Amino acid sequence: MKKPTVVHSRSRVRERNKAKSKGRHTGTGKRRGTANARLPFKVIWMRRIRVLRRLLHKMREAKKIDKHIYHALYLQSKGNQFKNKRVLLETIHTMKSEVSKSKALADQAEAKKTRARARVLKRVARETKKTDQ
Repeated sequence: MKKPTVVHSRSRVRERNKAKSKGRHTGTGKRRGTANARLPFKVIWMRRIRVLRRLLHKMREAKKIDKHIYHALYLQSKGNQFKNKRVLLETIHTMKSEVSKSKALADQAEAKKTRARARVLKRVARETKKTDQ
């Protein structure tokens, strides 16, 4: 007499995996490997650096940052200066505002110098006119 085939259902496994996808059964008591074994630091680093570099490339291509700011931020991101994309964006905004402020100050200084030169030339012209008479 032939025995009936034994059923090995995966329904409980599917149910458990569904719960795990929601975050159940994943507490500290259920973990056997180290944090690095479960999700390697290198993988986290690669994901983060790719996100940051992608953002920098896009902003440079869109002419939102010039090549000097790009290069400085690229090296800083390589040196682990930025925790995430939000921090990098904040830094970009501050750098851009500093650049625009310094440019505005330089323009003001240049305008002041040209006015002073014009004043000096005017005075020299007036003095030469006086001496001629």
